[in-house]
Amino acid sequence: MKIIILFGTESGNAELLADEVAEAIGNRFWVATRDMSEADPMELSSGDLHLVICSTHGEGELPCGAVPFAAALDRDPPDLRGLRYAMFGLGDRSYDHYARGSEIIDKHLRAAGAERVGPYGRYDASSQDDPVQLACEWAFAVLNEAGHLIGENA
Repeated sequence: MKIIILFGTESGNAELLADEVAEAIGNRFWVATRDMSEADPMELSSGDLHLVICSTHGEGELPCGAVPFAAALDRDPPDLRGLRYAMFGLGDRSYDHYARGSEIIDKHLRAAGAERVGPYGRYDASSQDDPVQLACEWAFAVLNEAGHLIGENA
């Protein structure tokens, strides 16, 4: 099984997390990271599991790196029935629209027929939490809940 980690970022934080998650699970699965700014929603494969990591910019806007992806989903939504994905949002609770960037992408994927699996992960930049630890724990929880227990596909 292939795992594609899609990331949408403004300043690189989601990309760094995507790389850390890929390293954490890459010894058990075939993993690739992909910047949403270069991804075409029409080319997403329902045979792959997509882990989506998206930051939030400003007062709840999409990060620049996710804007083209969301626009493509909005302009000409593909039929994504059968596509499975999990969502991890980055944000700051001190803003009114905490982690809204991920929520926008989530809404577009679901509207196109994709199915979200596993827990919805979130990181609050105003917390003392370690974002890498949270993102890796989220990824393992998603893989376990999706029925792809670590080790079975080694």
